[in-house]
Amino acid sequence: MGREVKKVEGITKESTQQMIDEALQAYPEKGKKKRAPHLAPNDPAGASACVRSNRKTVPGVMSARGCAYAGAKGVVWGPIRDMVHVSHGPVGCGWYSWGTRRNLMSGKNGVTNFAMQFTSDFQEKDIVYGGDKKLAVLLKEAKELFPLAKGISVLSECPVGLIGDDINAVAKKMTKELELPVIPCNCEGFRGVSQSLGHHISNDTIRDYIIETRTFAEPAGPYDIALIGDYNIGGDVWSAKALLSEIGLNVKATWTGDGEMERIAATHEVKLNLIHCYRSMNYMCKVMEEKYGIPWLEFNFFGPTKIRESLRKIAERFDDRIRENVEKVIAKYDVQMKAVVDQYRPRLEGKKVMLYVGGLRPRHTVGAYEDLGMVVVGSGYEFAHGDDYERTMPEMPEATVIYDDASEHELERFVHQLKPDLIGSGIKEKYVFQKMGLPFRQMHSWDYSGPYHAYQGFPIFARDIDMAVNSPTWKLVKPPF
Repeated sequence: MGREVKKVEGITKESTQQMIDEALQAYPEKGKKKRAPHLAPNDPAGASACVRSNRKTVPGVMSARGCAYAGAKGVVWGPIRDMVHVSHGPVGCGWYSWGTRRNLMSGKNGVTNFAMQFTSDFQEKDIVYGGDKKLAVLLKEAKELFPLAKGISVLSECPVGLIGDDINAVAKKMTKELELPVIPCNCEGFRGVSQSLGHHISNDTIRDYIIETRTFAEPAGPYDIALIGDYNIGGDVWSAKALLSEIGLNVKATWTGDGEMERIAATHEVKLNLIHCYRSMNYMCKVMEEKYGIPWLEFNFFGPTKIRESLRKIAERFDDRIRENVEKVIAKYDVQMKAVVDQYRPRLEGKKVMLYVGGLRPRHTVGAYEDLGMVVVGSGYEFAHGDDYERTMPEMPEATVIYDDASEHELERFVHQLKPDLIGSGIKEKYVFQKMGLPFRQMHSWDYSGPYHAYQGFPIFARDIDMAVNSPTWKLVKPPF
C-alpha cells in the first residue's frame, strides 16, 4: 500500500501557486525568472524534485546561506574533538566559526579535546607575500602547546585561495617534521554555491588523508556500526548512541559530533553506516560502500513515530537478537512517549509550523511536529540538492509550499498568507519573525537547548515547542496579519 497523502484544510495547489506568484512580483523580470523554479506547491507523489536547487543565489536577493568554509569548519571538521582545527586566513572568519554551533564534546579541554579557536590571523603583508611560512610556524606552535592532539586540520579561507597559498605542500612537509597528521582542506568560502560544497570537500579530504590509516583497538564484532552525519548539537549524538547501544549495537565511531580522528580513521572496519544528515555525509557513505563494501542506511530519530520506524528499519539489517531488542525498547519507551504526547498535544493540536533550516531538519522534524498534533505548512532548505527535496515531498502535506534558498522577502510574504503559529528556522531569521510577534525556535542549534534526538530528546523538544508557542509574552505583541 502507498503512503497516505496528507492534506491541510484551506491549502490547495492553486492557492499556494497564487501566493508564490504574488511574492515574485517584487522582483525585476530577470530575478523573477530565476527565482520562480525554486518555489512550488508540494506534490507528494512526484517522481522528481518539485523545485530547482543547488544554484547560485540571485545577486541582490537576501540569502541565509553560508559558504564552503562554513560547511567544512562549522559542520564537518570542527566537531572532531581530538584534533586542533586551524582556520587559515583573516581572524574574522576564524573567530565566527568558533562556537557558532553547539557541538558538545567530552573530555578535558586542551588535553583530550581542543574546542578552541586557532587562526593564522592573516594581515596585509600575508596577502602580499603569502602566508605559507606563517602557517608552518603556527603548526609548530600548535604541536608544542598541545602535544596530545592526534592531528591538525588546516581549513583555508577566501584569501588563501585568491593568492594561491599552497597549504597542501606545507601540510605535507609539516606532517613529516612534526610526526603528526596535518590535513589540508581547500575549502575557500567563495567555492561553490553554498556550504554544501564545503561538506563535500571535507568528505573527500577525510577519504584521502584519514580513512584506513588506523584500526580499532577492540576486536571486531557483528554489531559494529558507525554513526554518520550527527554533530552532537545539544548532545544529540549522546542520546542517539545511548539508544543504539540499548538495542545491542556497538557504535565504534561518530562522524563527527564528539568524534575522534583515531576512530574515524578506522571506520572502514564497521559492518553498517547509519546516516542521519544525508546532505553532509552521503558522499562518504557511498565511498565506503564502493570501496569497502559497507552498506549504509538513512534513519530519523526525531519524534516517537520516526524513531519507531527507524529502529525497525535498522533491525532488518541484523539478526533476531537485535530485532527482539528493538521491539522491547519500543514497547518500553512507547509508554513514556505517550505520556509526553498526552501532556503537550492538547496545547499544540492544529498549530501551524513553517520550517526553513539547512540540509536535514526541514524533512526530519516534520514527523515530530505531527506527533504533537501540529501541521507543517511550509518547508525548505538553505543548501539542499534535488535528492533532498525528493525525500521531503512525501513527508509534507499536499500543496503546501516548498522553497529553496528562500529570501527574507519570500518568507515574510508566505508568513502573511499562511499565518503560522511557529517558525522553525536559523539565527538570521529569528529576530525578523519575533519582531512580527511570531513564536520562533532556532532549529540550527536548538535555541541553546537539546538534545532533540531519540527518546531522550523528544520530551525536551515537546517542552520547548510548547514554551515557544504558548508563552504569554506573545499576547504583548500582535502579528501584522
